[in-house]
Amino acid sequence: MATKLLSARLAAAFKATAAYQTDSRSGQMFAHRCLKEQIEAVNFAIYQASESQSKFGGMGTTLVAAVFCDDQVVVAHIGDSRLYRLRGEEFMAMTHDHSVLQEQIDSGLISAADARYSLQRNLVTRAVGVDSEVEAEIHVHPVRPGDVYLLCSDGLYDLVEDVEIHYALEMFSVNLDLSAAQLIQMANDNGGSDNISVVVIKVLHAFPAAKRGWSRLWSWRN
Repeated sequence: MATKLLSARLAAAFKATAAYQTDSRSGQMFAHRCLKEQIEAVNFAIYQASESQSKFGGMGTTLVAAVFCDDQVVVAHIGDSRLYRLRGEEFMAMTHDHSVLQEQIDSGLISAADARYSLQRNLVTRAVGVDSEVEAEIHVHPVRPGDVYLLCSDGLYDLVEDVEIHYALEMFSVNLDLSAAQLIQMANDNGGSDNISVVVIKVLHAFPAAKRGWSRLWSWRN
């Protein structure tokens, strides 16, 4: 529901209004407000389904979505699905988990190294569809040609170390399908104990709105 509803809503919204246009109310790009509003709508739809049908009771999901426009990426996430960026030799997470474990790391109660073995690593503090309202965390980042972006669920990074993910993206960056397949295989080889959702994106060239109209690409995974 999350992926289908969000994709349809974003497609309709961006057909009517270019993602890069400045919103008169907030001064932000339309993509920012659009992601916020459409994720809220998707959350409520899933919540209603859960409340109205007993077989769906308690269902929910994490979410990460990215809209690329005007040499920038607008990133929205809820829960512990992540977006990573490989820029040159630098590989880093661009999202901050909404989880009990992340709060413990932030407060110094547990180290990042020990966190991988915690029994609480899958307890999220925000999720889509669990409550009638949820707030997506949204940030805008500049994009450079050559950047590689990875959107994934915890089924990948819980089982594959960051250094291994980094290596796989570098090794297979010329073939994104192979890169995604390799990451999924690595997680399965390490146990495959959870759903493994992966999207890999490589920026081939600049896409400024002023010169080339506008360009967008959205990706989402639960």
